[in-house]
Amino acid sequence: MRIDIVTGFPKIVEAPLSESMIKVASRNEAVKIVIHDTRVYTTDKHRSIDDYPYGGGPGMVLKIEPIVKSMDCIFETIDQKSAKIIMPSPRGKKLEQSDITKLSLLQHLVFVCGHYKGIDERIHELYPIEEYSVGDYILSSGEIAALVMIDAIIRLLPGVLGDIDSAWTDSFSDHLLDAPYYTRPENFRDVRVPEVLLSGNHKEIEEWRRNIREKQTRERRPDLFQKYKKQ
Repeated sequence: MRIDIVTGFPKIVEAPLSESMIKVASRNEAVKIVIHDTRVYTTDKHRSIDDYPYGGGPGMVLKIEPIVKSMDCIFETIDQKSAKIIMPSPRGKKLEQSDITKLSLLQHLVFVCGHYKGIDERIHELYPIEEYSVGDYILSSGEIAALVMIDAIIRLLPGVLGDIDSAWTDSFSDHLLDAPYYTRPENFRDVRVPEVLLSGNHKEIEEWRRNIREKQTRERRPDLFQKYKKQ
């Protein structure tokens, strides 16, 4: 997979993309990530990428020209039709694990990151952009939301996780929260690991985990539990 990130603040994404699982994925060539700094494509002598909004109002708006020039650079050698262009946005579809799974099957993703009050709306007239929201709250930048999506996508790519079954049994994979997990020591300050997990009876362990997952989802996320019951 190839992932292009269009941003005016590359330092926000550089460090997280060079750590942990994403670093391993890049090293193993499961993913190629290219960061495009929009400030490179501005003619402003101060490398400014934002301006006041037409019509007035508080805040600043990202200018369209540096972003479009960044996109032109991406699609000079790559067919735009093969790419899925994504913009993290509060007005987008609320992101779910099923969306992440679908995106992980694609070959080329382009993330366009907003900032301040957003991006000049004409960007949507020039490109077929899909908007996703990572939650009902506001972040300081689209870069942070893009990192959330990229991390979730990359962990599903072949060869990234040592045990892919670990990913497929995570919370939300089947509309249930995941079960609690324990490791050594068996007894810590008189708090013990549940006996069933020490029994070696895989059928009983599986049943225990399923019951716990259903119970926790029903109590903590009734919205998810309703989806689970409708499957």
